Amino acid sequence: MLTDPDLKSKVDTIWDRLWSSGLSNPMDSIEQFSYLLFLKRLDDGEKKREKLAGLRKQTFESKIEPELRWSHWINFKADDALKHIREKVFPSLREMGVEGSSFERYMQNAEFKVSKPSTLIEVCNLIDQMKISEQNQDVQGDLYEYLLSKLSVAGRNGQFRTPRHIIRMMVSMVDPKPNERIGDLAAGTCGFPVNAYQHILAGHPLDTLEQEQREFLQQHAFTAYDNDSGMTMLRIGSMNLMLHGIQHPRFFYTDTLSKAFNDEKSLDVVLMNPPFKGKMDESDINPLLPTKVKKTELLFLHLILRVLDMGGRCAVIVPDGVLFGSSRSHIDLRKKLIEENRLDGVVSMPSGVFKPYAGVSTAVLLFTRGGTTDRIWFYDMEHDGFSLDDKRQLTPDQNDIPDLLLCWQHRFDTDFTANRAIRLADLKQQIAPMKTARLLLQKEINRLMFEAAILPETAEPNAPDDGDVTRQALDTDQQKLTTLHEQMAPLQWEINQLNRQFWVTKDQVSANKYDLSASRYRQVEQDEVYYESPQVTMERLLKLEHGMAAEVTELEKLLEG
Repeated sequence: MLTDPDLKSKVDTIWDRLWSSGLSNPMDSIEQFSYLLFLKRLDDGEKKREKLAGLRKQTFESKIEPELRWSHWINFKADDALKHIREKVFPSLREMGVEGSSFERYMQNAEFKVSKPSTLIEVCNLIDQMKISEQNQDVQGDLYEYLLSKLSVAGRNGQFRTPRHIIRMMVSMVDPKPNERIGDLAAGTCGFPVNAYQHILAGHPLDTLEQEQREFLQQHAFTAYDNDSGMTMLRIGSMNLMLHGIQHPRFFYTDTLSKAFNDEKSLDVVLMNPPFKGKMDESDINPLLPTKVKKTELLFLHLILRVLDMGGRCAVIVPDGVLFGSSRSHIDLRKKLIEENRLDGVVSMPSGVFKPYAGVSTAVLLFTRGGTTDRIWFYDMEHDGFSLDDKRQLTPDQNDIPDLLLCWQHRFDTDFTANRAIRLADLKQQIAPMKTARLLLQKEINRLMFEAAILPETAEPNAPDDGDVTRQALDTDQQKLTTLHEQMAPLQWEINQLNRQFWVTKDQVSANKYDLSASRYRQVEQDEVYYESPQVTMERLLKLEHGMAAEVTELEKLLEG
């Protein structure tokens, strides 16, 4: 997500300039911004290749004609630059994709709609100032997400991107391989295919693969679909794939839940975050799917099982209702995942992961087509490295994802599990006396607060006040309690994290109508809470009653006098 305030400011300015230049449709602004960003990053890529060739003392051969490059026309006069883009650059952009690729297909009807020369130069200068090639992240996706957050309909239409750190987490857990067919059935800006490609290259650099493997990886391995009738998503996604080295983007305009999509056993890996738009019209649902099921989140899971080949793997984000819904459709789906396939894991995510777009609680389901479910691995995530409010500020000290990935990687390692159990026992031993001390302090603070409340105020300024000693003691104990909490916090954090992963047997789940809620099965030790004993409470009530009776007597004397 976009967290740099300087980048946000520049995006806001670009948005305003495009809007004021006549692009009243917000999606047009996003699309035109994406075209310019694509041209900038193409030029940055050529500069990087040229520099590497120089360092290696090799001849540099540009993939792009010099007059089409950003660095060539950016210094033209405004009128000349606009004319050059319209007559030279943009027509070439339409033809840049490999023949038959989705990029070539969807760019055929693309239009360059920036009409004011001054707006073009101002926007291009702002893009230059962003220094996108120097950023250590997929800034195109981040910028697009930030722009899309300005749309009032973004959350309702499901057109928000999955946070990149969540995508990377899911990709890492599924661990796609170079020879696998990988797909996203509702791809949006193609964040999952891009990150899957980057993950594969991290473990299998292109120069280590055979020619046939390279061609498969760049031209056939990734397939994505989206049903954006305006084509904006399809163009942005295709550009995103090309910019990351996928030479032949396979990103198709298709409603994968409809009758037009009949693929079966066509993928080895599915990574996706399906849109949850509510219910579909029964007449539109593909008859290969359960026609009585209307909710899209359930239909997509049935679809994934259909398109996965035997042994194929999936990581998919679902709303929490899928985990515990009590309808026949919900229960039957969970039963199918467990009884007819292997449900490998359930990751419960905190409700703020998709803010500011939506506050819904979600989970990641990881499963394998076919196989047998004996037990299911759970991880109850509470922090994802960002604040869980609308601001989503970076909080690196509160992040369960590294631990989650470590636990997933070693989930079958008995030594790893044993070492965590030993560490957990040690932490509990360390924190036990602190918890005892906390209860004693709470008891004493409770007593001192009562004593301070019933002691009379001193009538004369310099007269001795028994309440001073009580109040000072109360302040001291409250400070001690604060210090104790600070000492306990890191220990309790680690204890909680060590308890986040656990296994649940198939029998346990089936006995609970296949409920997959982590909260149903996670065993959390409740700290002892301090409660005053009834006898002490009664004694204090009597003291208060005597005090009130004495004050009433004094009032009566005053009235009689």
